[in-house]
Amino acid sequence: MSGSVSPLAPKSFAEMPPVRGVRMATAAAGIKYKNRTDVLLMVFDEPAAVAGVFTKSRCPSAPVDFCRQNLAGGVARAVVVNSGNANAFTGKKGKAATELTAQSASEAVGCSTGEVFLASTGVIGEPLDATKFAGVLSDMTTEATSDFWFEAAKAIMTTDTYPKVSTRSAEIGGVTVTINGIAKGAGMIAPDMATMLSFVVTDADIAPEALQVLLSEGTGPTFNSVTVDSDTSTSDTLMLFATGAAAADGQKKVTNAADPALEEFRAVLNDLLRDLALQVVRDGEGARKMVAVTVEGAESDAAAKRIGLSIANSPLVKTAVAGEDANWGRVVMAVGKSGEMADRDRLAIWFGDVRVAVEGERDPTYSEAAATAVMKEEDIAIRVEIGLGSGKATVYTCDLTKEYVEINGDYRS
Repeated sequence: MSGSVSPLAPKSFAEMPPVRGVRMATAAAGIKYKNRTDVLLMVFDEPAAVAGVFTKSRCPSAPVDFCRQNLAGGVARAVVVNSGNANAFTGKKGKAATELTAQSASEAVGCSTGEVFLASTGVIGEPLDATKFAGVLSDMTTEATSDFWFEAAKAIMTTDTYPKVSTRSAEIGGVTVTINGIAKGAGMIAPDMATMLSFVVTDADIAPEALQVLLSEGTGPTFNSVTVDSDTSTSDTLMLFATGAAAADGQKKVTNAADPALEEFRAVLNDLLRDLALQVVRDGEGARKMVAVTVEGAESDAAAKRIGLSIANSPLVKTAVAGEDANWGRVVMAVGKSGEMADRDRLAIWFGDVRVAVEGERDPTYSEAAATAVMKEEDIAIRVEIGLGSGKATVYTCDLTKEYVEINGDYRS
């Protein structure tokens, strides 16, 4: 790969404000990459509430197992993330590496190993030498600073071509709180929660149980609605931390996710999760185009989403987009194979504002020139009307280019 930044990258990055209660540091431990940071440490000086969603893969990484186990405690003091090695499919060595890392972090930060959360991303099946960052964590704890979000996002990248950051603010009971998030992901991205690594921190005072509900509900239309290549990672981790620092401003602690005080916070959190998820798709390996697939008129919302993912994950649809070919026959194919109810003679398809098919055949006013013009855009909307019910969903994907094959053909070399 040439190392060039995705043409779909944001034109400018969000100015990331500090979030009270969390400090960060990065280091170059040489796990796989040379001359770049590859370890991130997040420190919560006061215990933070924590929520998480993880891969549904039946072959999860050792750090995912570790996080699931600690999530029950609901408290976080430290997060250690490394890039370059997924510590997945590494057997007993993998478990030993997580234990050594957690031990090093707990000693550096001064907390129990049950308050440490770990995430790894990179090559699967390579043992992770945890001694490489055991040595750097105590220095990182001392150096950690609150104004370090952009650097933190850089340290967790693998094949990403740009760091992914997002920030929002909301009011809870008249008190303003901040939410910051970072994500990494470019390949092996298919939503089955989570879809990559993402860490979101707020200074709001919210109990872990309420935080978990907010996060679990927020992933459905965001991270679980994006796909780059239909492959679900072994390491998918999305975590949300609440430091509680806003309590000092008089924010009353929220213990129930249904509390009306969370209305604005929930909307803003979902908006931030969607922003990060779309940044991941826009950095899909080799991507040149972003595609939003909307399915309407399905039997249910769940059916609409399955049909949408069938279209978005189709290599033939994605290569047609890459070639700027308005080949709507491939969309028909993907609807038909989805396993959901569809009626060929009620189907209608749009590329952008151009209706290309209606009532099971090509639109009588079909214009190849108009459809092709849509396909030349950087952002393409495909809409399908099933004509059977009121189910609706939107999923997001990117095109499939020669670069994707090149990146993944020599990923380990």
